[in-house]
Amino acid sequence: MRSRVRSTKRKTILGNAAPSVRALTTLLLLSLAPLAHSQHPAQPHTQPDQWKSSVGDPLARNPRDWAADAAANEKEAIQFNGVYVRYRIHMVGARGDQIRDVLESKDGTVARLIFKENRPLTSEEDAAEHQRLQDMLDSPSAFAKHVKGDQSGKKLATDLVALMPDAMLFTYTPGQPQRGNKENKGEPADIVMDFKPNPAWNPPTMTSEALTGLQGRVWIDRRTRHMVRLEGDIFRPVNLGFGMVARIAPGGKVTLEQVGLTDQRWIFSHFVEHVTVRALMVKTFKENSEIDGFDFTQVKPMTYQEAIKALLDTPLPHSL
Repeated sequence: MRSRVRSTKRKTILGNAAPSVRALTTLLLLSLAPLAHSQHPAQPHTQPDQWKSSVGDPLARNPRDWAADAAANEKEAIQFNGVYVRYRIHMVGARGDQIRDVLESKDGTVARLIFKENRPLTSEEDAAEHQRLQDMLDSPSAFAKHVKGDQSGKKLATDLVALMPDAMLFTYTPGQPQRGNKENKGEPADIVMDFKPNPAWNPPTMTSEALTGLQGRVWIDRRTRHMVRLEGDIFRPVNLGFGMVARIAPGGKVTLEQVGLTDQRWIFSHFVEHVTVRALMVKTFKENSEIDGFDFTQVKPMTYQEAIKALLDTPLPHSL
């Protein structure tokens, strides 16, 4: 299970006053992908052969039924279910070209920089990375602060998931276009739906205002009922806090994919973001990110101290 990785920018644009735009859009997409709200019955479409099954036409279901199933699964994925994973991510962007070794622990996720600018780390760079991780071992409070940010992000994501049944309108995509060469593999077809904001919905929070400017398409795995791909377009400007906190410009695009390591554990394998934001009515930031995950391996549960030691005990790769 391997895919390549790229990333561009992860910067906190609103300081401590609000989440970064990258975090916001990531969580937005995380919550948006599986959920749907349909006020109209499904319409018949031309369907690929994979739709034929003993249980009848899956598009005869109300789109909201698929959405509700996927939403429940996605909330489980956000909240974590005890399956721990080690993997690598490759990020290319404002901080350069980086590859990190990532290890999930019972206490939170830790990562070690292992490749930079398409080359192994220098001895000085590796020493600095060792020191950074050693500081985490020496200061549990610093690690706790890091984990607290992750927990806040999970809460934001689950809150957005809960809002989505009313925030979006979903319809089945005509022709049900499949991902890549999936049609040639003999696998069950994905459920493909287009989404757009529900004009009758009023965002209850500042963060949820971001949902009003996104439309696109989502693919849901028919067997497991998990979201596997999402393509979103920011088709109109979005003002957070009446534009005083941030304004997300139209024309942005986001794409994400996730894969199932087991039926119980799904994880993001690809994320692309091109978004322009004006923060605090002062400065404009361009968030251009591409990140991929690869080399996923299930690992035993461990403490964060054990995870850091495992990372540091692993020899640096000379090539990838």
